[in-house]
Amino acid sequence: MNIEKTEGAVMLFHPMDIFIFIAFLISLWAQWKVSSNFNAWSEVPASSGLTGAEVARMILDRHGLHHVPVEVVPGRLSDHYDPISRTVRLSEPVFYGRSIASISVAAHEVGHAVQHQQGYAALVLRHRMFPIVNFASGVAPLLLLVGFVLHQFSLIGLGILFFSLAVAFQIITLPVEFNASARAKRFMLAEGLIAPNEARGVNKVLGAAALTYVAATLIAVFELLKYVLIFTQGNNNEES
Repeated sequence: MNIEKTEGAVMLFHPMDIFIFIAFLISLWAQWKVSSNFNAWSEVPASSGLTGAEVARMILDRHGLHHVPVEVVPGRLSDHYDPISRTVRLSEPVFYGRSIASISVAAHEVGHAVQHQQGYAALVLRHRMFPIVNFASGVAPLLLLVGFVLHQFSLIGLGILFFSLAVAFQIITLPVEFNASARAKRFMLAEGLIAPNEARGVNKVLGAAALTYVAATLIAVFELLKYVLIFTQGNNNEES
């Protein structure tokens, strides 16, 4: 059997590519949902009349996080929590906005700050993995490419090992994001920052954002499975 010819055909097309393509379409749809839901609920003013920055500051203070600053950053949907500087950073539409969308995103990012304070296990693990994953995700594509080109299965196996760390990081991110959204909704309802009938908007905005992480994880998992199957098939061909 011509191993090189078989591997070349597999690399051009693999059955897992169908699942990767479907996951990619889901990712595009999820990104569209995030944008459309944010736009729609940005037009709906929150009954509290507070801005995203005010909501973030209020929730942080209620949890004793007076030392955590809330900063405005340029861009759209560039909101994030920086665990290194322990800073909540909100995009201008969220920082200054008084809509359901604005306060939902702000509360979600504060959710990460509270997770950090309380030592939420998935977040702690994610932070500890980050330096390793940052290196692994940069090296893995190179190892896989060189391994497939030179037909060196030891390099392919090492590339798969590094890539699996990146996939594990993606998987661990899911509970971190879902938990932050759940905290955000509880905070806002408990503090009267949203009325019960506004919870639907919060669910729409944060649910769409969570879906983007699910889609990204699916793509990564299917890609990993593809490489594992190619690696296994190549090893079997070599042995035969």
